[in-house]
Amino acid sequence: MTAPTDLGTPASASSSGRTGARPLLPAGRVGPQHSPLAPPAASPAAGDLLRAVFRQHAAGVAIVTAPGERPAGFTATSLTSVAADPPLISFGVGTTSSSWPAVAEAEHIGVHILGEHQMELAATFARSGADRFAPPTRWHTGPEGVPVLEGVVAWLVARVVERVPAGDHRLVIAEVVAGDPAGGGSPLLYHRGRFTALRD
Repeated sequence: MTAPTDLGTPASASSSGRTGARPLLPAGRVGPQHSPLAPPAASPAAGDLLRAVFRQHAAGVAIVTAPGERPAGFTATSLTSVAADPPLISFGVGTTSSSWPAVAEAEHIGVHILGEHQMELAATFARSGADRFAPPTRWHTGPEGVPVLEGVVAWLVARVVERVPAGDHRLVIAEVVAGDPAGGGSPLLYHRGRFTALRD
């Protein structure tokens, strides 16, 4: 496998363009009532639609790492800056991922922004069964015992504050405690099912 295993999800929007707003209905009509605790099941076609739409979305590529007896890590395209005060980030991880048990137990995680020269590193951390921390991967133990990858554009260490169930994934929210933004270089992108470089 040479592609990230997680995927972002689009925000819902009404016909008025307000994100998260309920759609407007003609006068006299009442929309379907759904319990917030039991949303209607999505059709397989909706999943296919989401994947097709997000193939058109160019996303930055990151690697998330977690400490443990054996360090864990995976390639992610769902990294998001959530808030500046407190400084929060989020990312999605599948519960069937080999890295999930480590992320589920970790108090701190590492987030690494990859450069365009690191396509092979991104592929290694996305590949099932790969020994992701073996050479030629270069890394060291960083703050809070988190594995920190070397040669990246930038990195963060963050304290996990919440793991929110989201379908077959968990949305992990974490507060930044350390990092370095000064690695330099152009970022790696993921678009149309492959890793690619930023074009000027």
